[in-house]
Amino acid sequence: MHARLPSDPPTDLVWRDLNGNGRLDPYEDPRLDPVERASDLLPRLSLEEKVGLMFHTVIEAGPEGTLLETPGALSKSPTSAVVLGKRMNHFNVHALGRARDAARWANALQRLAAETPHGIPVTISSDPRHGFFENEGASFAAGSFSQWPEPLGLAALGDDDIREFADIARREYRAVGIRMALHPQVDLATEPRWGRQLHTFGSDPGRTSRALTAYIAGLQGSAVGPESVACVTKHFPGAGPQQDGEDAHFPYGREQVYPGGAFDVHLEPFRSAIDAGTAGMMPYYGMPVGLERNGIPIESVGFGYNRQIVTGLLREELGFDGVVVTDWELVNDNVAQGQVLPAKAWGVEHLSPQERLLMVLEAGCDQFGGEECVDLLIDLVRSGRVSESRIDASARRLLELKFRLGLFDDPFVDEEAADDIVGRADFRAAGLRAQAAAITVLQDAGRNGAPLLPFAPSRHRRVYVEGMDPAEAEALGTVVDTPEEADLALVRIAAPYDPRDDLLFESRFRQGSLEFRPGLVARLARLADGIPLVLDVALDRPAILTPLVPVASVLLATFGSSDAALVAALTGRMTPRGNLPFEIPRSMEAVRGSREDVPNDTADPLFPVGFSVAAGSDRPTATVFAR
Repeated sequence: MHARLPSDPPTDLVWRDLNGNGRLDPYEDPRLDPVERASDLLPRLSLEEKVGLMFHTVIEAGPEGTLLETPGALSKSPTSAVVLGKRMNHFNVHALGRARDAARWANALQRLAAETPHGIPVTISSDPRHGFFENEGASFAAGSFSQWPEPLGLAALGDDDIREFADIARREYRAVGIRMALHPQVDLATEPRWGRQLHTFGSDPGRTSRALTAYIAGLQGSAVGPESVACVTKHFPGAGPQQDGEDAHFPYGREQVYPGGAFDVHLEPFRSAIDAGTAGMMPYYGMPVGLERNGIPIESVGFGYNRQIVTGLLREELGFDGVVVTDWELVNDNVAQGQVLPAKAWGVEHLSPQERLLMVLEAGCDQFGGEECVDLLIDLVRSGRVSESRIDASARRLLELKFRLGLFDDPFVDEEAADDIVGRADFRAAGLRAQAAAITVLQDAGRNGAPLLPFAPSRHRRVYVEGMDPAEAEALGTVVDTPEEADLALVRIAAPYDPRDDLLFESRFRQGSLEFRPGLVARLARLADGIPLVLDVALDRPAILTPLVPVASVLLATFGSSDAALVAALTGRMTPRGNLPFEIPRSMEAVRGSREDVPNDTADPLFPVGFSVAAGSDRPTATVFAR
């Protein structure tokens, strides 16, 4: 490697002296390819540096773009402690304020990383942050970024819409130094009660595969390079078949089940993601129960611990050689905000943290998500329980990805430009159009059966509103204070769920029953007795809408749409053209009788997958499985 280089680099070559030795080393040479550069750097690294690459945890920005040097609400250590002390350089950033401050913070973080012995730059990652729903365990509301429908809403649209979103997200992420997306989430929403459907592309494997291909193309481009944001596709091998719909973040939701024998159906999107060139994969927490493949039982341990799944299936059978990062906190309990969330060590709860690390490594994973216990892994190597060659295999993948992203050559961003790029007017306008377009019209029939949409603006129309900003409804008519004064009611409600608040993050996950409380249904029925009711239901899961169909003249499903977008769709200023990304069950009895792993499996659904008033009910649906 050294012999291939001239003794003095060309005077016009721009390079960074990352190790401060005053000469151009091969890993610093931008003319070499990522494989060559990683091969040169890897043997230079200490064990501590290599181990530091393998941990990927939460980080929080300080005020006005400063580094946070005290433990944050969810981050465990001061920034300098994890970067300089623990040699870590992959961080999942949480709350970000103004774009310029976010860019300033990212640059400060990269300058700190440059103080390490070989100047390994930081890879900043993010959960989805362009939507409406704030959940520190899964996603963030848009804030300074342009605001779009949640992925369920993108799935209700076309592939061109998805690609447009992903390209804009890429530009906004890059402007503030985010170079890795911990998404797309391509799990199939086959269990109607499951609480993580909002960030999927719905229940149909074909639709999901097409959507994720457009999504990855928008974020990564045709191949990962300096203009890309690397995608970590999740949650392998499909997190949808949660027993009774309970989520595997929590001990009561650790089991995944396959009563319909549809395990391979859940693999289809991941095959497509590999074909699309996804940079990374993330296994889910869930542990399979009673699963066999090719006549061989699959061990009932969490997928991140499961060698049959990560090495046997993902690596060997499907041929994926990218980065595999576990989902967060498989090793240690998370204690924050006065609550605890037990380590998601499902099936191996009896193991010590060090034994859990060893099992994750043996499964074939490269990174420990949400962890920073580097000392435990260093001890495993020094005690001989883990070979340094095993560490090298993961460190090489992680280094090559950093080189492909161009981080070693220029990890910094333009702080002045960040405010001009993030949330700029045309990006926000595109997001608003998508919010309106994703609205799905499920019913549109006035008292004489004729459609009511679109509503022409009229000052003579008196509108009563609930669940939205009255000022936005002024575009429809004169807003009044009571139903008795009105000749039209416009009501926005959320899908039902059972509130829970015992474990950390639990209150943010909407789980449990899909039925509306009878008092709400009765009140809406009384409201609709006197005037036409336009009812919008924000669906993060497929609610039981059966009692609302006879009540609402216009029934809409939304998946992340502002009041302004809703009014634009109702008035025809923007056309609502969404189609249901999953079926709407007729009853909870039908939900309980369905099979968790089979797409669109409830008996006699109220609305089939793909339905809208415009599309009718003849759209192709997902594969039908024999019972």
